[in-house]
Amino acid sequence: MTTEQLYLQILEKKSFLSVGLDVDLTKIPPHLLETEDPIFEFSKAIIDATHDLCVAYKPNMAFFEAYGLKGWQAMEKTIAYINKNHPDIFTIADAKRGDIGNTSAMYAKAFLQDMDFDSITVAPYMGKDSVEPFLTFEGKFAILLALTSNEGAFDFQTKDAGGKELYKTVLETSKTWANSHNLMYVVGATKAEYFTEIRNIIPDSFILVPGVGAQGGSLQEVCKYGMNDKVGLLVNSSRGIIYASKDEDFAEKAREEALKIQQEMEEILVAARLKALKYNI
Repeated sequence: MTTEQLYLQILEKKSFLSVGLDVDLTKIPPHLLETEDPIFEFSKAIIDATHDLCVAYKPNMAFFEAYGLKGWQAMEKTIAYINKNHPDIFTIADAKRGDIGNTSAMYAKAFLQDMDFDSITVAPYMGKDSVEPFLTFEGKFAILLALTSNEGAFDFQTKDAGGKELYKTVLETSKTWANSHNLMYVVGATKAEYFTEIRNIIPDSFILVPGVGAQGGSLQEVCKYGMNDKVGLLVNSSRGIIYASKDEDFAEKAREEALKIQQEMEEILVAARLKALKYNI
């Protein structure tokens, strides 16, 4: 999938919602625990209920890997189900990988080639040779952790590094790496006030924005400072959607929550379009 195709999906669905699949067996409806593969059955039901309201799914690998072989098999079934039934959906392996070059190359092969995810989240701490192997697949993307939404982000990411915050150095340096056009970035919704300066560095890149909803991030604030003329945002919600109910109506309730966000996104997109027409942008 190209970024242009992703943008067209955003326009078609009037949504830039990413649904996070953080499947915790202690939180899913109890009746699913009686099925052969409760992780997949839960994920499938969420996908079936929300696929027309979102443009991306983001399975969190930790929530699958925690259940060993069964979890890994459920994850493979989930990505295969999305790719077969909803090929227009952008898929994100939320794996946060990043290691020495030959190890990263194997991670890239596993997620981007063998399992056919469209993208994978990557940690930049080890530098370009740990990230560039993920950038060699045309039409696939590495989503680089830039400024995250957790409390510990301030331990390193915003510290001064040669006269500028470290996250800015990460952004600027990443643009010099081979195939950097295949980079997207993670910026947490709780850091909305930083988006203006971030957009000055990466004006055209897509930004994956976790932290809206359960973590307290504001969609309006994120869009005010982070949206570009091709939208350029994938705003993720996980717990607020998938755990809207623990009863047998869980998929219906998940759809209701996704619809609320999609409708707010549609209003934002319409307002942005009207503003662009007014100023001939």
